[in-house]
Amino acid sequence: MSKGYWIARVDVHDPDNYPKYVETAKPAFERFGANFLARGGKTNAIEGPGRARNVIIEFPSFQHAVDCYNSPEYQEAVKIRQQYADGEIVIVEGT
Repeated sequence: MSKGYWIARVDVHDPDNYPKYVETAKPAFERFGANFLARGGKTNAIEGPGRARNVIIEFPSFQHAVDCYNSPEYQEAVKIRQQYADGEIVIVEGT
């Protein structure tokens, strides 16, 4: 079974309140076996527009990654994140 990955690119525009999203999302990440491979840190946008915060999350399977995003716990976190940040998330199947 191939692993699944979230690739998230985010610009946080309210860093004081962004931790509310992180706390709300935590139960979904724990339930679906999320493993953070990269979270923030130094970046170099060498092609195309970049975002300030880039995150790569590994899940046990592609389906785990999809189910985590669609879970009630994470959907509650989405509402919070969208108040304090702009960005994109894609789910990718590993090889």
